[in-house]
Amino acid sequence: MCFMIFFFFFFFSLIMYMFMMYFIMENMVIFLEWEIINFNSMSIVMSILLDWMSLLFLMFVMLISSSVIYYSESYMHSELNLNRFIMLVMLFVFSMILLIISPNMISIFLGWDGLGLVSYCLVIYYQNMKSYNAGMLTALMNRVGDVMILMIIAWMMNYGSWNYIFYMNFMKNDFEMMIVGGLLIVAAMTKSAQIPFSSWLPAAMAAPTPVSALVHSSTLVTAGVYLLIRFNLLLMDMMFLKMLLVLSSLTMFMAGISANYEFDLKKIIALSTLSQLGLMMSILSMGLPDLAFFHLLTHAMFKALLFMCAGVIIHMMNDIQDIRYMGGLVYYIPLTSLCLNISNLALCGMPFLAGFYSKDLILDVFSMSNLNMFIFFLYYISIGLTVFYTIRLLFYLMINDFNLMVIYNLYEEDYIMLKSMFMLLFMSLVVGSSLSWLIFKYPYMIFLPYNMKMMVIYVSMMGFFMGYLVSEMKIYSVNKFLLTYNLSNFLCLMWFMPSLSTYGLNYYFLNLGQGITKNIDMGWSEIYSGYGMYNILKKYSILYNFFQINNFKVYLFSFILWMLLMYFMLM
Repeated sequence: MCFMIFFFFFFFSLIMYMFMMYFIMENMVIFLEWEIINFNSMSIVMSILLDWMSLLFLMFVMLISSSVIYYSESYMHSELNLNRFIMLVMLFVFSMILLIISPNMISIFLGWDGLGLVSYCLVIYYQNMKSYNAGMLTALMNRVGDVMILMIIAWMMNYGSWNYIFYMNFMKNDFEMMIVGGLLIVAAMTKSAQIPFSSWLPAAMAAPTPVSALVHSSTLVTAGVYLLIRFNLLLMDMMFLKMLLVLSSLTMFMAGISANYEFDLKKIIALSTLSQLGLMMSILSMGLPDLAFFHLLTHAMFKALLFMCAGVIIHMMNDIQDIRYMGGLVYYIPLTSLCLNISNLALCGMPFLAGFYSKDLILDVFSMSNLNMFIFFLYYISIGLTVFYTIRLLFYLMINDFNLMVIYNLYEEDYIMLKSMFMLLFMSLVVGSSLSWLIFKYPYMIFLPYNMKMMVIYVSMMGFFMGYLVSEMKIYSVNKFLLTYNLSNFLCLMWFMPSLSTYGLNYYFLNLGQGITKNIDMGWSEIYSGYGMYNILKKYSILYNFFQINNFKVYLFSFILWMLLMYFMLM
């Protein structure tokens, strides 16, 4: 079954690629409207927008989904409900497809809510307390975005249709459209996990690893970025976009720092996704949607590969995710290590790999823009931190000593997993250059001073040195040396965001609920309802029982007394 679905998705991705190239060459856009039902004056219409952007994104989603489903056949082979898992993944992919091809807010909402609902089902898949907590946090955070989309639908009732593409250019300065833009930015921030909605992204690592590979590359977290790219004409020169620039830069910085203090392999990769999402959002806020889309596509490939490699390593290590137990893996699982290192270097922006073409262009265009020093330093420090946690991960996994068991029980990988990983490895090598040469037409005349151009090299070298320092020495000694020892708890816990977004938000409500339960449910309402009546009846039944088991004369005498009392009262 997995192979059939893999073949179906892979075949469709090739078709999408051919269509996309044709659409670019002919400069075509197809807008389809399909009338589902027509009743009196009411008609329900499904509209589909096909242009080079939606087709290109569809191609990437299909390709990554095909390799993830093929990978799942081996990764989840001991799972009893494998078919249910595959169905959930397919539902997830179809929700994303609906969101990509929709020019209509109603169908966008269906895809958007579908992603949120199915992601909840996938995060709680392993059904333990940690999964349930993570699933609830994910669902509730995404629910905020759903409410924003519903409010957008309500505000767009001021116009004649929910097809947003009709209003892009000429309704820009309209008050209703400004409100729609603000709501849209908040919705995108929840889905793409920007501050203050960041805490659900590392928590969603409770899902199976193939799901993580899909979520963090091309589906759930990229939905917000994609929607903002689509709406970019509307959002230009808005105050909300400037606020988004600050928040996304801070997200990038915060995720980079937290990844350096984390020891869970999957969480480190999740935090790197958060950092890259901050990069996409910030470059989008500067009015460069094509560049954000370029980085979104290149990032999708190597991030899916990175998660797949992490899945193989976790399998090999008997489900241990702590990187402190690992080391020397390059000697035992060389092919997985090759994939992991190449995807890690692509993440860093190593020349001529996928990440380099988009990341370097983003940094060059950013350096030419006239932004303040705060954003400038946040940007470059975050780039340095990316290299920092990548090199740290590389040392812990590949170079340091093996720290787990006496007997080396690591063996060469499963070939089904390797095939799907090699497909993405090839894409991670070629996708950046091919997109850069074929599709994204950017002015390559970048004029910068020597030191400004070399700034990327400076921060990367600094990050490399720090990563080496932290992984070779004990991290706590380096912390003491850098005077961040007391801050490590604050930095490791994403600036206390998980605590603030869960216990911090619901503490007073839970307290109030406890008080109400104690005083009303277990207090007054108990005394004056079931429990109180039970007590009264119990006492009287004990009294009657006392009369019944005693002398019959006493019982008869009390009966005569009762009759006399009744007689006198009636008189």
